[in-house]
Amino acid sequence: MNNEAKRILEAVQSGEMSVEDALLRIKAEPFEDIGYAKVDLHRRIRQGAAEVIYGAGKTPEQINGIIDVMERNGQKTILVTRMSREAAEAVGQEHALDYHEDAGVGILGELPEADGLGRIVVATGGTSDIPVAEEAALTAQVLGNEVVRLYDVGVAGLHRTLAHLDDIMGASVIIAIAGMEGALASVIGGLADCPVIAVPTSVGYGASFNGLSALLSMLNSCASGVSVVNIDNGFGAGYLASMINHMAGAGSECAPRRVE
Repeated sequence: MNNEAKRILEAVQSGEMSVEDALLRIKAEPFEDIGYAKVDLHRRIRQGAAEVIYGAGKTPEQINGIIDVMERNGQKTILVTRMSREAAEAVGQEHALDYHEDAGVGILGELPEADGLGRIVVATGGTSDIPVAEEAALTAQVLGNEVVRLYDVGVAGLHRTLAHLDDIMGASVIIAIAGMEGALASVIGGLADCPVIAVPTSVGYGASFNGLSALLSMLNSCASGVSVVNIDNGFGAGYLASMINHMAGAGSECAPRRVE
């Protein structure tokens, strides 16, 4: 069961919310049609995480309209991905927006307290991969996860990776982000005992084919436990990592270890 539905039921059980109020929350209009968008208001109840705004291709006015609907319906933290500086400046005139230009990410509201089973490690092969990594890291933080960033630890200097074995071994999920030949995912996958989400980036010279070479390398990884998302898809990796880090069963023997 997702966290939002569970919170509603627990509030009823504890007496903090009446059955009638809980029914109203659940039966509320599942989406609001504002012409150019049908804003999904039930996604948190269905999936445990509210809808995220994909900023590319939307005008600032459209983004503002969607934000207005979300805020009016009680969404406290809103994530906007693939957002240009121009759009961020326009939206920032109407809303308190925290814009991260390197990731193209805008955040409205406070980051929630981390409530995942453990830590999510976000590792990059090089500095050029950081924009994609920041999209993944910020997505995971907005979804209530503790994130450890390990940047520029690629296989061209393997000692840089091995210097962070404690972080790698103590993670509940690892996001491995790399361009060029994409070898970082296989190296980390061979070291870690947790799921590894590989993100190929479009960083590299001509024969990297804008990330296709890294994508194929990661898909063909011989390391067990490595899955792959689309090229430059930091958001998808951060979202999937959060889902894994919030799975039930924290008391089981298979639960991730929290290393302090």
